[in-house]
Amino acid sequence: MAEDLVLDTAIRDWVLIPLSVVMVLIGVLRYFVSKLMKGSSQLPDPKIVKEGQVIIRARNLRAGANYIPAKSFRARKTYYSNEENGLLHVPKGQAQNPQAQMFSDPNMAMDMMKKNLSMIIPQTLTFAWVNFFFSGFVAAKIPFPLTQRFRAMLQNGIDLSTVDVSYVSSRSWYFLNLFGLRGLFSLILGEENATDDTQRMMQMSGFGMDPSKTLGAEKDGLDIVQHDWALPKFEQRAEAVLRKLVK
Repeated sequence: MAEDLVLDTAIRDWVLIPLSVVMVLIGVLRYFVSKLMKGSSQLPDPKIVKEGQVIIRARNLRAGANYIPAKSFRARKTYYSNEENGLLHVPKGQAQNPQAQMFSDPNMAMDMMKKNLSMIIPQTLTFAWVNFFFSGFVAAKIPFPLTQRFRAMLQNGIDLSTVDVSYVSSRSWYFLNLFGLRGLFSLILGEENATDDTQRMMQMSGFGMDPSKTLGAEKDGLDIVQHDWALPKFEQRAEAVLRKLVK
């Protein structure tokens, strides 16, 4: 039987609210520090931008293949996946290693190091501060019931199985603020802000991928698409619906 706790208002005033305010202020500070460390903006590589746009257009073609005639689909498919001059075809000699390209460009390596430092150092210091001053506090309660699967996420740092799952520990509240303030930062700083940790982690994990492999995978996916024009089916459905209405 889970126990119901009565949270002291002092925990709200001295743990919950200060922790949330500090996380917001640190996010805003990181935004301006990142802008100062970024320096002069550099234009992206036109080749990388072109490859990204080609991949997006090829994915849109695969997604909407059944909504265009077969002749139009074959023409677009040839335009992208032709072995001679297709946009998705990359000759073997032109494939580049992105890691070697990074080490050959010191500016790229320096910018990546600055971005990593602006993300890792504030997170490490903030987590140490939360773990030292607020460890073991039950900071809040979710106003709706949850299953036991959420216990490890919401009660990090509290080893009590008798406490209801809806209670949130101070350490878990830190992680919820860390990954859940994206909307607030977008509202305060704009859509193009530098405080989105989730997007930055995805960029870090995706770094080092060979663009030629991405183009090749998209080409293979486009080759196996079986075209089935959906317009005749729409006409049959409309005819069936009209016949039912007439009857």
